[in-house]
Amino acid sequence: MSASSTADPKSAQAHARAQGATRVEAMPTLPPSDARDLPAGVAAEDMLWEETIGAGGYGAKRLNRGARLRLVDLRGDACASMLVFNAENPVERLNVADTVKVQWNAYLGQGRLLLSDMGRVMMSLLEDGAETHDAFCGASNAASNARRYGSGDNWGPHPNARDRFSLALAKFGLGRRDIHPCINWFKGVKIGPDGEVETQVGPYAPGRSLTLRAEMDLIVVLANCPHVRDPRPDYSVTPLRVSAWRGPATPMDDPIRNATPEGLRAFLNVEDYFRR
Repeated sequence: MSASSTADPKSAQAHARAQGATRVEAMPTLPPSDARDLPAGVAAEDMLWEETIGAGGYGAKRLNRGARLRLVDLRGDACASMLVFNAENPVERLNVADTVKVQWNAYLGQGRLLLSDMGRVMMSLLEDGAETHDAFCGASNAASNARRYGSGDNWGPHPNARDRFSLALAKFGLGRRDIHPCINWFKGVKIGPDGEVETQVGPYAPGRSLTLRAEMDLIVVLANCPHVRDPRPDYSVTPLRVSAWRGPATPMDDPIRNATPEGLRAFLNVEDYFRR
């Protein structure tokens, strides 16, 4: 039997442990307080989530109201597809159509809101160093990946975002029927004057980031798979860094809260929800 064989438990254990140094890039940091690159001004004990989601990977976390969530496109080719649910009542979830309709703008950026299907603001976009996002196209799926890469199976070399969502949701007792239209961060999509879809997939400069604020207690689900309209023949996606930390709830004089009448109404709906 060769030294590298995994045919018996002890050899398999030794092999798995030897891979630790190479696999750490795509694993959560536990405890989160051990994160190496803390956000500016954030104490280690306030960290809630620190994880690098590798190519084709996924992650999910429950975040309380006031938490901050930072996403970093480490190498310039991540695609962070996101679902958001009310953690207390997951039947309430992100509504992308209302998000763009109520704000009279389909292009997400700093100061924009993510709205639920019950008229409440779920998250606010505090900082945006990318400015290329997609609220139109939704998640990749097994069929779209099979057409592009020859396979799209969840357990194959080209996993898709929709199937990754299903794995993450199962950890919260949710299923495929709970997968709603998603937001794709770091990949830009615009609609041309004649209705044509213009996709901006990069790659971009590494290190672009954005920071969101949780306005409710949330379940946040992320999949890092190539954009559904990425025209490249290769499965092109690079690691995504996810960090979350405790923060205060939004104050009454917050500039994002008071920026527009429509946004203020969504915040008032949240405040009424927590007034129970």
